[in-house]
Amino acid sequence: MSTNSQNTQDLLKKVRKIEIKSRGLSNQIFSGEYHSAFKGRGMAFSEVRDYQIGDEIRTIDWNVTARFNTPYVKVFEEEREMTVMLLVDVSGSKDFGSTSQFKQELVTEICAVLAFSAINNNDKVGVLFFSDQVEKFIPPKKGKSHILMIIRELLDFQPEHKGTNIKEALKYFSRAIKKRSTAFLISDFLDQDFQDELKIVNRKHDLVALQIHDQRESEMPNVGLIQLIDPESGAVKWMDSSSKRNRTLYREAAIKQQAMIHEAMLRSGVDHCKIATHQSYVAPLMNLFKRRESRR
Repeated sequence: MSTNSQNTQDLLKKVRKIEIKSRGLSNQIFSGEYHSAFKGRGMAFSEVRDYQIGDEIRTIDWNVTARFNTPYVKVFEEEREMTVMLLVDVSGSKDFGSTSQFKQELVTEICAVLAFSAINNNDKVGVLFFSDQVEKFIPPKKGKSHILMIIRELLDFQPEHKGTNIKEALKYFSRAIKKRSTAFLISDFLDQDFQDELKIVNRKHDLVALQIHDQRESEMPNVGLIQLIDPESGAVKWMDSSSKRNRTLYREAAIKQQAMIHEAMLRSGVDHCKIATHQSYVAPLMNLFKRRESRR
């Protein structure tokens, strides 16, 4: 078997594995919660029927009433179908992970669960991959084959750039998707100057921020001299982790970064959920869904 053929087989096995896990979670846990938390908000005309005592006057269809000389009212149904967009950060920091999985692996599973929950709800799903530029845009479509193609891309996509520019990704998304949609922005948010764009996009769409983080980004263990490599810039520096002062400075910088992210979400009105690489994503997502449902 050729190397390319073997690589394809390995990729298909990974896709199948993620499909089985994420569809199971979606069917057993998430679909009902997703439906309640993200159901369509518009009202679509369904039919007319005879007026009944207690019906609101404003629902009377005057044209039909005049034609049949008896009162009829319009019946509306809530629009269920939505467009769901996954805005996925594929910058260099996606390859960071100090436990059993890298950020990219966690993101792939979360996207698969959200995508299967969406198609169970008859929604369209699209994806935008971004680094410091938009790397790839997959227009929203329905169907299982489309979702499996998205999972393949999530597993196999190789970005051309390593930096992060959330602002540019949000601008592109806003231009590409005109109709109101639900968008999951999935990133570690290790970037600056994106707060204003969050606010602008959240006015037009329903934007949800899923922050992927690793415990080693906020706490440095005492393991002596270690090499730190910035996955986005490639810069290398050495740090003496046995120094309490160094560990404190590292932690304080992480706290400051987290405070900035939290403030940006708060000021822009964007729902925000933190998901760690060393923990299950089920509880944080469920909590997010329930929080949204309780506000409806």
